[in-house]
This record gives sequence, structure tokens and C-alpha cells, in this order.
Amino acid sequence: MPTAPAPAASRALVASPTTPWAGHRRSSQGYRRTVAALVCAGLATFAQLYSPQGILPMISSDLRIAAPTASLTVSASTLGLALAVLPWSVVADRIGRVRAIRIALIAATTIGLLTPFAPTIELLVAGRFLEGAALGGVPALAITLLHEEIHSAHTAVVAGMFVGGVSIGGLAGRVLAAGVAELAGWRVGLATVSGLCVLTTVAFVALAPRARGFVPDGAGLRHVGSLVRTNLRDRGLLVLYANGALVIGGFVTIYNYLGFRLEAPPYLLSPAVTSLVFLAYLGGTVSSRLAGSLTVRWGRRRVLAVAGATMSAGSLLTLTPQVPLILLGLVVLTASFFGAHAVASGWVGHRAVVGRAQATSLYNAFYYAASSLLGWLGGVTWVHAGWPGVAVFVAAVTLTAPLLTLGSRSLRTPATGTSRRAARPGVLTPSPGTGRRSPA
Repeated sequence: MPTAPAPAASRALVASPTTPWAGHRRSSQGYRRTVAALVCAGLATFAQLYSPQGILPMISSDLRIAAPTASLTVSASTLGLALAVLPWSVVADRIGRVRAIRIALIAATTIGLLTPFAPTIELLVAGRFLEGAALGGVPALAITLLHEEIHSAHTAVVAGMFVGGVSIGGLAGRVLAAGVAELAGWRVGLATVSGLCVLTTVAFVALAPRARGFVPDGAGLRHVGSLVRTNLRDRGLLVLYANGALVIGGFVTIYNYLGFRLEAPPYLLSPAVTSLVFLAYLGGTVSSRLAGSLTVRWGRRRVLAVAGATMSAGSLLTLTPQVPLILLGLVVLTASFFGAHAVASGWVGHRAVVGRAQATSLYNAFYYAASSLLGWLGGVTWVHAGWPGVAVFVAAVTLTAPLLTLGSRSLRTPATGTSRRAARPGVLTPSPGTGRRSPA
């Protein structure tokens, strides 16, 4: 008597609650395509998110606005992203991570092509806010996606590779915008970056393989709210959220206002030359991958604390008047930031027992809200205390992160207050197929 074909049975076991999908192994084609797609998503997102940062002095001069007001073109986009990450997580729970990221990137690049030509600062800031809100569908969902599709043995390394793509995107967006802006104006510079993001969006759509670890969750807002509250009660996650918020706040502040310093006396550098300081991002590309590897050897907690402390030291090094030493401090700060972000964001996805999409969305909400607030406060400090005030402000903010990490007992133990038995059917749990956690 004929029997049902085996492939159908196999497909039924891909991501059921009883036999969760274990994830792509490093040698597989699915692994390579997933990693490449995530890198393209990071490029497309962060090239346009921070593209005005290298030309803030030009925007300030052209629109006749103060430095803190010009910085709103960056803060508005990150605020929009911060407010949108949780709604995007709800959407992604229903339609899938890959589809949600695809929609987010297409919407953001479309808005990004139109926004630079807004005639007033008010419309420009509003457009940047909407662009950021569209991009809110990428960072948290990318981390969730890699935890669902990549085997747990490789997630820390892949998180580092994604952050490496983020660093390359941030570098490309800033340098390209500044280079084109000096030739054709800042509006054309921003539009050119959005054009580049169209290409990387197409690459993501072409490369991202079919999701195998995603299980649709049609839960209502009440259940989503319960997952959010569960994650907010985990003190370890709160420490990780604070880490991300503090390091990004310091990082954005330095890059927002360093251009104003270098284009003023005694340096008087051009915008194109000033934008070359963003080459320090290359250090972040290396450090994000290195941090992922070091966590396997030394543990996440130790690597995260060291990254925060060296970031603070890099900020203080920029107090020197010599340009080579300023650049050295910038490289130290940048490499440390990307290392810290890679570890903290990956740790959130690994630690979350239930509601992983909501946990990573909360991380990004804190992260980008702090980017907006601290980035603007750094401008107020710049106006009243100059660069010494900015450098000390950033050093104090970033040094707080390792102090929280080392002082937290919660990070030394697995998540409490939840259990795997409490997990909703279909919600994938950390380390599927192994039951083990990486060292903290």
C-alpha cells in the first residue's frame, strides 16, 4: 500500500513546537545566503539612517539654523525608529521577519529619495522621522531572524557580522553624502545615498532564503503587551538595554559634533575631508566580528565591560588638539562601540526566554531613543562648553555602561521570572536543539 512521501513529513517537522528548526550550519548555502542578506539589510538601513551626520555643518549653514537644530535631522530618524520597532515586531509575528524587513526597506528607500528636497527644516525633519519609522522594521527583526534561522552555535558570530554590515553602511552613507554634497549640494548628497540603498534593498530581496524557523503568531495586542512586560521584568535584559542606550548615545554625540569642531578654526577642514574621519568605522567592522568570537572564549559579560571602558577612554583621547591623536581616539571609540553593540544586541536575543521579537525590539527602542536624546543633549553641551564638554559628557555616559554590567548579578544567571513551559506554542526558544547557553 502506498505511503505518504517522506519530504512532506520532513517539512512538517521544520519548525513545529515539538521539533524546532535547529538553524543553518556554517557550511550550508542557507547560512551563506542568510548572512549575505543580513549584511545587505544592515547596509541599506544605516547608510540612510545616519547619512546627514557628515554634512550637519552644511545643513546648519544653508538653512541658517543652530547645530542642535541641524542634528534633529539625525535625531528625528532615530526617534522614528525607536517608536516603530515594537509595532514592527507585531507585524513580523504575523507575516514573517523576511517579509517585514523587505517591506520596511522598500518604504524607507522610497521616502529617502523624496525627503532631501523638502523646502523647510520642519518638513525635512518630518520626512526623516517617517524614514526612520520605516527603518524600524529592520534592526530588531534582523537579530530575531538570525536567531531563528542560524544554528545557536553561530549566532554570536553572525550578530557580529550583521553589525559589521551596519558599520560599513554607516561609513558609506556618511562619506558618500559628504563627497557628493561638496560637488552638488547636501540635498543631492542625501538622495544619492538613498539611491545606493535601493541597490542593497534589491540585493536583500534576491538573497534572503525562505524562512524555516519562523512560526506565525496571530496573538493579539494583549498577549504582545504581556511579552513586553515579561521582558521588562528581567533585570538582566534591562542592563543590556541600558548598555545599548548609553554606548549609542555617546557614539552619536561624538560623530554629530566632531565635524563642527574640525571645520572651525584652527583646523578649517572641508566637509569632504572631514567626512574621512568616518573611515574609523572600518575599525568597527573588524571589532564587531572579533567581539563575537571573543565571547566564546571570555564570555559576553567580560567583553561587554571592556568595550564600554575603552570607549570612554577613546572619547577622552579626542581632547588632544593634534588631529592624528583625535583620529586615534575616534578609532578606539568606534571599534569599542561596535564591539559593545554586537555583544549586547546578540545577548538580548539569546537571553530572551519568551517574546524574543519583543525583547530585541525593546533593545532597539531604548537604543535609538537614547541616540535621539543624548545626541541632542550633546549639541547643547557643544554650544555651552565646546569640545571639552562634549568629550567629558561622552566619557561619563559610556563609562556608566561597564559599571552597570559588572555590577549586575542578573547577567551572571539565566533569565528568571519565566520558563520554557510558559512559552507560547510556536515561539522558538534560545539554543533550539541544544538546551545550552553561551557563557555569560
